[in-house]
Amino acid sequence: MKNNTLASLTWLRLIRFANQNNQLSNEFLKRFKLTSAQFDVLVQIQVYQPLTQTELAQRVTVTQGGISRMLFRLEKEGYVMRTQEWKQKTISLSSKGSQVLEKAMPEQLDFQTSLFEDTLTKEELKNLYTMLTRLYKNNERKKLPPE
Repeated sequence: MKNNTLASLTWLRLIRFANQNNQLSNEFLKRFKLTSAQFDVLVQIQVYQPLTQTELAQRVTVTQGGISRMLFRLEKEGYVMRTQEWKQKTISLSSKGSQVLEKAMPEQLDFQTSLFEDTLTKEELKNLYTMLTRLYKNNERKKLPPE
C-alpha cells in the first residue's frame, strides 16, 4: 500500500463504499422481496419500457447472462412481462411490478438519501455529485492503454 497514490486510494474507497452501500440496499430491499440489482432492473424497465433484453443489459450493471436469469425470476414472480413481436421480444412491467416499485421507490430513495445527508452538507453533496459526474463522463471517453 506504500506505493498507492491518492487517486488509487480514492478509487479503492469508492469501490468499498459502493460494495457496502449495495449490501445495505440489499438488506433494506428484502422487505420488498427484491435485491438492489432487481430494483435497478425494474426501475430501468419502468422508465424505458418497452425495451429489449439487450437494451436493458446496456442500462444496468448485470451481464447479458445474468439479465436472462434475473428476467426469468422476475417474470416468474409476476413483476415483468415479455412480449414477442415478430422477431423481437420486449420487456415491460406488469401491474404487480408497478405496484412493488410504487411501494419500494420512495422508501429506497429516502433510505439512500439518508446515507448521504446524515454525513454530508448540501454543499459537499453537490460537490461530490459534480466530481463523480465528471469522472463518469471521462470514463465513457477513456481508452485503455496499449498492452
